[in-house]
Amino acid sequence: MVFVENEFAPLQKVVLTVSEFGFPKAIRSEELRFLPDSDRESNNVNLGKDFAEVYPEQQQAWELERTNFAAVLEKYKVEVLRPRHLTALEKELGAEDGYANFFVRDPFFTVGNTVIEGSLRFLQRRNEILPIRDIFEAHVYPEDCLYVAAPRPAVHDHADLADWHGPFIEGGDVLVYGKQLFVGNSGLASNSLGIRWLSKLLKPYGYQVEEVRLHPDILHLDCALGLIREGLMVVCEDAFLDGLPEQLKQWDKINVTLTEAGQLATNGLPINPDVYVTDPEFKHIGDKLSDYGIQVEYVDFKISRSFGGSFRCSTQPLLRRL
Repeated sequence: MVFVENEFAPLQKVVLTVSEFGFPKAIRSEELRFLPDSDRESNNVNLGKDFAEVYPEQQQAWELERTNFAAVLEKYKVEVLRPRHLTALEKELGAEDGYANFFVRDPFFTVGNTVIEGSLRFLQRRNEILPIRDIFEAHVYPEDCLYVAAPRPAVHDHADLADWHGPFIEGGDVLVYGKQLFVGNSGLASNSLGIRWLSKLLKPYGYQVEEVRLHPDILHLDCALGLIREGLMVVCEDAFLDGLPEQLKQWDKINVTLTEAGQLATNGLPINPDVYVTDPEFKHIGDKLSDYGIQVEYVDFKISRSFGGSFRCSTQPLLRRL
């Protein structure tokens, strides 16, 4: 079955991304502002090239990160599904703007029993949904659930990403908490029009959608907030322009800085309310979670994080419920 109750209910079936990336032939500098300086330079130096061809050893290490992560998920009896790789034609069609098949969280997301294809802002990610659709045919079409796609975004005529009309709605911005959804908007990913569309879609099913304005250097809401279990979060409060959503203000907080948020400190993944996966870079956060009785699993995700995403970004659940 297909159902996602919230961000920390026991994970039972999940799509785990693969590791493919092609550098665009030209880059808008603001598209990279959420990345560390060294990773911005890599993008500029390798315009139009495939990451695996330029950095074969790092490609192998990157793939190993996801393999090791899969092993941890399977240790806890999670069914792991992997997208296919991009075809030569798909890479060719995306050559000008670049291509990506590296963070499955954003091209689609699951809310309750509804699977939603998103509408992505960055041009290099617009076709990232294509390698996932085989999974939909096998695991979504047969189930008694909704499956819809967001409207195709309007053709833009502005240089500034933040001025693009959209609608844009990306899974990294969508945090599910029962019938309440928190959806981020920093100007880099989801926008108000996309959030309005999502609210219109889900309101008849009893969902409330709350827009959360974010610091302009934060890519997605899950780069500033991680719901670990009921009443406990990892959060960068400085990233919230209007403060935390009211429903979360009384939760226990493990706070991180904006710098740590940029390194993906909040982007670990709860496997269930008692088990959490993060990078050894954030052992100081893991130690604090241990004080709350959380079992912390560590996987080195350095290369994945250099692309601007981590454990939550690399996964999208199809079944997460008690």
